Amino acid sequence: MTPTPDAMSPVSRTALSVALVRAYESRRPEPLFVDPYAAGFAEAAGMPLKAPDGRRLSDLTVALAVHVMLRTAFYDDRLLAAGADQVVLLAAGLDARAYRLDWPAGTRLWELDLPPVLDFKQQVLDAAGAAPSCERGVLPGDLLDPRWPRRLVAAGFDPQRPTVWLAEGLVVYLSVEQAAGLLTAVGSLSAPGSRLLMERGRDVSGTAYDPSLAHVTELWQGGLGPDTEGWLEARGWRTRTTSIAEVGAAYGRPLPEGAGLAGGFIEAVRG
Repeated sequence: MTPTPDAMSPVSRTALSVALVRAYESRRPEPLFVDPYAAGFAEAAGMPLKAPDGRRLSDLTVALAVHVMLRTAFYDDRLLAAGADQVVLLAAGLDARAYRLDWPAGTRLWELDLPPVLDFKQQVLDAAGAAPSCERGVLPGDLLDPRWPRRLVAAGFDPQRPTVWLAEGLVVYLSVEQAAGLLTAVGSLSAPGSRLLMERGRDVSGTAYDPSLAHVTELWQGGLGPDTEGWLEARGWRTRTTSIAEVGAAYGRPLPEGAGLAGGFIEAVRG
């Protein structure tokens, strides 16, 4: 059966745009990362890569694409540097890190997302003959359902061991209450030394309107807002934030003028 993303929710479908950006980056002469499966996800969804047609991209389009490229590379590096052999990808989407990163022996990685996303993803990976480079566990479910922590533990997750959690591109789609509930659950499952990687929340009220991106930006709720670090610090996490400008400079990709990129990437350690 040909996989289709038709059953995905609007938020889940944003993973297709992320895959498209990752596919383009992977084909650059000196890419920040190589995701050999990203193009397959995009093509299976009817979004094949195309050569540039000369049209100028909007500032917001450029900003979001650069953000995806930089955060992908940054999280790749931080996940591998974290040193935990238990990894959880929250709202994993079309993340192929279980397949494309060189995980240390004994690493167990969990992917949590809604069933239509994981079904579509698995069909594309199977068609590509992909094999994970770690022990991969898949847990279909809704992260807004308070039962997901119990289901994760029942599936073999060990809350007594340090874990590295990744919430990539997630919190901006959650309300304050939803983000607080999710991160409280993460904290309850995190042994001392666990790490959480995520973007800082944002004030989305001033987001410029771009009709070509309204299907994405109109879904933004902002998460915990600009003081995400303060919220985490008050609940037992030590935080360090790296601005997107710092990440761009570190990878030799200075931010394009007029892109309006702001915010940063949080790495929090459980005390």
